[in-house]
Amino acid sequence: MIAERAKKVKPSPTLAVDSKAKELKAKGFDVVNFGVGEPDFDTPEHIKEAAIKAIRDGFTKYTPVGGIDELKEAIIEKLERDNGLKYGKENILVSCGAKHSLYNIAQALFGPGDEVIIPSPYWVSYPDQVLINDAQPVIVETKEENDFMVEPDALKEKITPRTKAIIINSPSNPTGFIYTKKALEEIAEIALKNNIYIISDEIYEKLIYDGEKHISIASLSEEVKERTIVVNGLSKSHAMTGWRIGYAAGPVEIIKTMTKIQSQSTSNPTSIAQKAAVAALKGPQDCVEKMRQEFEKRRDYLVKELNNIAGVSCRMPKGAFYVFPNVNKVLGKNGINSSMDLSIYLLEKAFVALVPGSAFGTEGYIRISYATSMENLAKGIERIRKSLEELR
Repeated sequence: MIAERAKKVKPSPTLAVDSKAKELKAKGFDVVNFGVGEPDFDTPEHIKEAAIKAIRDGFTKYTPVGGIDELKEAIIEKLERDNGLKYGKENILVSCGAKHSLYNIAQALFGPGDEVIIPSPYWVSYPDQVLINDAQPVIVETKEENDFMVEPDALKEKITPRTKAIIINSPSNPTGFIYTKKALEEIAEIALKNNIYIISDEIYEKLIYDGEKHISIASLSEEVKERTIVVNGLSKSHAMTGWRIGYAAGPVEIIKTMTKIQSQSTSNPTSIAQKAAVAALKGPQDCVEKMRQEFEKRRDYLVKELNNIAGVSCRMPKGAFYVFPNVNKVLGKNGINSSMDLSIYLLEKAFVALVPGSAFGTEGYIRISYATSMENLAKGIERIRKSLEELR
């Protein structure tokens, strides 16, 4: 029989949409895929060359479980340079992607009876990673008019003696919004007062627009840092999704426990990918800025076009590569009563793949990824416009 904890886990809706879109495409349909959160750029050449050199040099054996020293040192330099955070190698764990880092944290911290606060809209894997570790996700709703940032009073209402942690994601998947320093300070104050951990997912840190600046909550004070586990990686910033390199930085005891867990699951991340990650962190960063500028152009175009579609409204996100338009005025027509109904309709009618807001815990919205070409954006938006007009 299947273990009860495994029955609690749902398949990733974003990957399910991507799979369905690829299935239709394989059958010959011209599908525009707005569903997947993966940069459409190739991994920069200097990073690929570092991996090729690693292969030729025979760097193809096991490495230390938590990552090679060279990579840990590069991560330490990055965290101090970009985030004002000082760590030692004992505070760093390199894993097989940021998702793996988050899973290791859940394994190390959560257990039966624990509660973990997750603001919605949330990245789809947060609740399931809590559930699979026999803890309980506690969802706190946020408001569009507040840029989907959790409000202090709403957060306080959800805290109980069983609360173990809060997970924050800035810039956010799916909304694209970022937390202000004031909002982070409020969360930090509540976390410290209630002795709960902060898990800060900062994977989209390098993709921020309009001159805004990313602030890591761990940088607010040494006291906050001691209660925070920072998660980051190279998938989004350096177009390295398939390389599977993520990392966590946090208190020694927690990182040590996560490393022990990793030693009994995946062991070390791929040796070759680790060498590539060193090149990514220590090499030229103009490639990252080039991608960021292109994403910003796409965001500006997409938000403008969405707001020109009747029944759709879309706020301007500040980061990541997603928009999260409000489609409540579209729902209720022709039997389309939910964001899932709308997503299915647009996939089958317009051959446009996107993800329903319900997958992120927030009904009445859809998530569109603009990690695709301007040509695809124009084609997809026109198809959405025509299909929604037919619902009137």
